[in-house]
Amino acid sequence: MKNRYIKQLAIVLAVAMILGLMAGCGEKAVEEAPEEQAQLEDITVLLDWVPNTNHTGLYVALENGYYEEEGLNVEIIQPSEGGSADLVAAGQGQFGVSYQEQVTYARTAETPLPIKAIAAIIQHNTSGFASPVDRGIETAADFEGKKYGGWGSPMEIATLKALMEKEGADYEKLEIVDIGAVDFFGAVETLVDFTWIYEGWDGVAAGLKDYPINFIKLQDVDPNLDFYTPVLIAEESYLEENPETVKAFMRATRKGYEFAIENPEEAANILVQHAQEIDLELAKASQAYLAGEYQAEAPVWGVMEAQTWKNYGDWMYEQGLIESKLDVEKAFTNEFIEE
Repeated sequence: MKNRYIKQLAIVLAVAMILGLMAGCGEKAVEEAPEEQAQLEDITVLLDWVPNTNHTGLYVALENGYYEEEGLNVEIIQPSEGGSADLVAAGQGQFGVSYQEQVTYARTAETPLPIKAIAAIIQHNTSGFASPVDRGIETAADFEGKKYGGWGSPMEIATLKALMEKEGADYEKLEIVDIGAVDFFGAVETLVDFTWIYEGWDGVAAGLKDYPINFIKLQDVDPNLDFYTPVLIAEESYLEENPETVKAFMRATRKGYEFAIENPEEAANILVQHAQEIDLELAKASQAYLAGEYQAEAPVWGVMEAQTWKNYGDWMYEQGLIESKLDVEKAFTNEFIEE
């Protein structure tokens, strides 16, 4: 009996020792486990159009982990309907891609939208009117007797009229056709003589296709038309209430565009990974073009000049496109771009 008792006591002590050791190991494991990673803040970015090289810096920042490094979980989406300004103002996304014209309309509306531009994606307007060389359109004076294909925007019509009047041409002799979403090449082959394009996309595509075009860049005809397109926007109250988040987003985004400037081919590959419908050769050629346009002569990527906002705002007012003059200080800010 005594021997049995001693054996049972030994077993109990051994089990207790083992359990004690296991508990100690568990506590040690808990103590040594790394702290859980801080939860990332969800951010939605709304594009202005289908993904293209204007947006490359956003996708680079996403792919290279720049947003995650800033504590942000960013989703980039293309809205199915509605402009980015309306959606951002309605809180459907924290940031959006827009352009100076849209922001100007929004800020001067009877019921203004509380949005503000926080960065210029490209420093200068790279858009203009393009036509096949065989149409003989070299200046706005040559628009007379031709067919223009557009989308019916009042600003579009005002621009055509202003440029023609500047050249002494008769706007009434221009025929305007709504071509909807038909691209430049399809439109000029079957429907019209010229359209409005971005040199960094359709202009580059024309070069790749060995398709000779004449291109009239807007800012070369009228400096007031050198406006910011595209820009990044956010809603005013969001900017006021979340300044550190906005700065974090801008740091990562700027890093993405700086990468695209320094590494255009690699940046193009990243863009196509996220938007596989884009032709890789076109993306690379467009990216090479935009590498010199994103920042251009600006001290850092994204900064904007008040004079550019004033010039185009005044031009829109003079053309009767807006009913009141733009309050430039409410339209944009550079405060979230760290130099």
